[in-house]
Amino acid sequence: MQPKLLRILLVEDDELFRLGLSVRLGQEPALEIVAEAEDGETAIELVSHVLLDIALLDVGLPGIGGIEACRQIKQRQPHLPVLILTSHAQPSLITRLIEAGAQGYCLKGIAAETLVLALRSLAAGASWWDQAATKEIQATFGSNENSIKELPKPSNGSNPLTQREQEILLLVAEGKTNPEIAEELYIASGTVRVHVHAILHKLEVGDRTQAVTAAIQRQLIPPPCLALTDAVERFSGKS
Repeated sequence: MQPKLLRILLVEDDELFRLGLSVRLGQEPALEIVAEAEDGETAIELVSHVLLDIALLDVGLPGIGGIEACRQIKQRQPHLPVLILTSHAQPSLITRLIEAGAQGYCLKGIAAETLVLALRSLAAGASWWDQAATKEIQATFGSNENSIKELPKPSNGSNPLTQREQEILLLVAEGKTNPEIAEELYIASGTVRVHVHAILHKLEVGDRTQAVTAAIQRQLIPPPCLALTDAVERFSGKS
């Protein structure tokens, strides 16, 4: 099963970083950078004229800045997901980003595979917040950390994944490597590889990113930070 093509707006003022990111994301199947901007004002204009599935936005933009750019982008295109990129973890920004309508927050130093997962998760309707951001949201809104990893209960027997495979896929969705998953679940790394292979086979996909996206779309696992969605929507006045 081929993943859906994601049309991405890349907004980054650092020309070299923007070029590198554009080249790297362009190597991923079904990802396409269809527009680029180096400031918020240009990005705001582009969202009105270019067909997009997601905006990848640097928070430290010149001019009006990334937060205000995000706010105005969401005003023009309320259903366009915005994923924020930043160089440093700044928990104090999280509330302002949620107010502005951002659905996700990633550090620039994350692995490319994790960034692709974040992009596909947002496109599938999920939120994606890094660990520091998640802790800030939980502290602000009083979300129950245990509920984040609560597994859905299939109602019609249509879920092909076992409980263990769901657990592993949730950890894959968080960007964890096989050794990290093995350590958390107290199993061998080789066992994790066997489970991941089984997951790919059952979902008829070619890699881990596609597996997470397919599982979220089929509601086999909850999107990352789904347990925080209600609180975030209440805060931002969406419910």
